[in-house]
Amino acid sequence: MINWQEIETVLLDMDGTLLDLRFDNHFWQEVVPLKFAEKEGWSVEQAKAHLVPHFKSKEGTLDWYCLDYWSATLALDIIGLKTELADMIAVLPHVNDFLTKLKASGKQVLLVTNAHRGSLDLKMAKTDLHIFFEDLISSHDFGVPKEHHHFWQYLQDQLGFAKSSTLLIDDSLAVLRSAHQFGIKHLVSISKPDSGRPKRKIDDFPAIEDFRELMKGL
Repeated sequence: MINWQEIETVLLDMDGTLLDLRFDNHFWQEVVPLKFAEKEGWSVEQAKAHLVPHFKSKEGTLDWYCLDYWSATLALDIIGLKTELADMIAVLPHVNDFLTKLKASGKQVLLVTNAHRGSLDLKMAKTDLHIFFEDLISSHDFGVPKEHHHFWQYLQDQLGFAKSSTLLIDDSLAVLRSAHQFGIKHLVSISKPDSGRPKRKIDDFPAIEDFRELMKGL
């Protein structure tokens, strides 16, 4: 799938790519509505009916990924709630093996995520994946999410990577489309970002279910 001889820089997403998206899906779809319902004196169904349209309206924007925004908007301690559930944070299969081999290859390896720094710090403390990366980059540093083409220009200005020798691995098709439009040549999606949900059928980009599929030739 990948000719590793052509790759100099590897950009890796976090949630749904390296980490099981089951944690985040459970948190936003079940835990937050429950806590919001308790605060408002509503049923969980009422809370979900109120929250889901609000969540949908923020998809693809920096606010969707901003824990400060949701803490203020919902009057909930989002970081505190995530910390309480930190034992649910899990690394996807064969990620550590892949990252170990990737780091040994001498390529430039960076974590590039839309996650808020609070979430990023919590998950790195839980998983220790930070040891594999030269840098951990959050789109909040640039004030624009990865779905936006300006993000990739800001990132290239900072890192100086060559588009033709860069690989991005991400579970978000919107992010991959944005990177493709920017000109990043090598793009790979994740077909099973949430271990509790069925494998997705992806036609737009090469897709893997776990990282063993990329280790040949690395």
